[in-house]
Amino acid sequence: MSSTPATPPPPFTDPGSPSIGFMIAATALVFIMTPGVGLLYSGLSRSKNAGSIFMACMLAMAVVTVQWVLFGFSLAFSETGSAVIGNFAWGGFTNVGIPAIPVVAVAIPGVLFALYQMQFATIAAALILGSVTERIRLIPATVFVFLWTTIVYDPVAYWTWADRGWIRNMACLSTTALDQTPCGIGSFDYAGGGPVHIASGFAGLAYCLIIGKRRGAAVGEHSGEFRSHNIPNVILGTALLWFGWFGFNGGSALAATPRAVMAGTVTTVAAAAAALSWAFVDTIRTGKVSAVGFCSGAIAGLVAITPASGFVAPWAAIVIGLVAGVACNYATYIKNVFGFDDTLDAWGVHAVGGFLGNVLTGIFAQKWIGLLDGTAINGGWVDGNWVQVGYQVGGSVAIAAWSFFVSFVLLYAIDKIPGLKLRQSAEDEDEGADLSEMGEPAYAFGALYSVSTMDSTSTVVGGSLMEKTDSVARTIVHVGNTA
Repeated sequence: MSSTPATPPPPFTDPGSPSIGFMIAATALVFIMTPGVGLLYSGLSRSKNAGSIFMACMLAMAVVTVQWVLFGFSLAFSETGSAVIGNFAWGGFTNVGIPAIPVVAVAIPGVLFALYQMQFATIAAALILGSVTERIRLIPATVFVFLWTTIVYDPVAYWTWADRGWIRNMACLSTTALDQTPCGIGSFDYAGGGPVHIASGFAGLAYCLIIGKRRGAAVGEHSGEFRSHNIPNVILGTALLWFGWFGFNGGSALAATPRAVMAGTVTTVAAAAAALSWAFVDTIRTGKVSAVGFCSGAIAGLVAITPASGFVAPWAAIVIGLVAGVACNYATYIKNVFGFDDTLDAWGVHAVGGFLGNVLTGIFAQKWIGLLDGTAINGGWVDGNWVQVGYQVGGSVAIAAWSFFVSFVLLYAIDKIPGLKLRQSAEDEDEGADLSEMGEPAYAFGALYSVSTMDSTSTVVGGSLMEKTDSVARTIVHVGNTA
């Protein structure tokens, strides 16, 4: 009996969906934020540590990217997990391709959603490092980033965003079972106030408590010895973050919709308001208009608006930004009261700003904002749904506690492993991590280096080259840069 060969399925052709193009662009915008963090942290550090902290951020991006493909995305978003964690069904991006992911991301291919969320995981890990710059070793930090992303970030992202996550369904936990349809009534977090900012900020707090203060760091005051070495890099890094945040918050609509436009609008409004309020407080305190303060305020506003960006109106974004700029400014002084060295204020800005933003989302969320893409929400306190504030606080506390305590245990354990001591030696810290960890200074001009090869030794002073002879090894010795 003859049979007709089965007709092969037609090849996939891009239908020209505007959401696909929009989300590819948003993914690229979020990608640039991690180098932006590196540039910001580099400028805020002393020059002898400028290259190493940038490199630490890039290492975090690389290791989390691989982890995300292997199993991170599956743990954070698989549809057949429990209320607490996903499973390995999508490990290695198995079956993650052109079909959309129901409920969570219905307008774009699943692989595009995975790629987009990958960028969130990478920047969350990089943000932690701001709490401990100028004294960490790169390899142990990279090991911690891998473990933290697996044990802290992936579960927290699942709780917050996955269809069956318990924070997303806080009002109806029984519906998270596999034989039930989740109700989706719980804490609001549009773009990562909890998984990215609260989680990274409290991990940074644990890290700086485990590793201790920098050598010579004064407690109870902002020591002049540790001033930022490159203000233009701080401003440029902030600008890259502000630029990327349009993709971070606007892209969290996961489709080209009016709600994405509104999310982008409130993002820049909140950043501007917070930059002004932080700078105002600094000016009252010191009589000077600080560029670092302006940039810190902008980032505080961006952090605080992140969970609220798809739920609040522009007028509320101004309020959120103004409050965040003042609150995070004062939060950066808490470390002086308790004597811990949160070097670049990752906890003071990201943890406090993220927590504040989550709570304010519960106050200012409005139903009509959700309807911009057809999503029905109950709104926040301003819409009469005061219980939403309780959901916001509950989810925030859970994320903060999980990240802090798990991070503390991980860091304590890693520090006990031979060869993975978290902190540099006193001599390496004094020399600077650029040379002690990388062997590559960020800046060559104005410093003295001895560069030896098999047949000659060259001394570089301020960019000039003077030849010497009779060397047997190639070394780089930095003797001039203590800033």
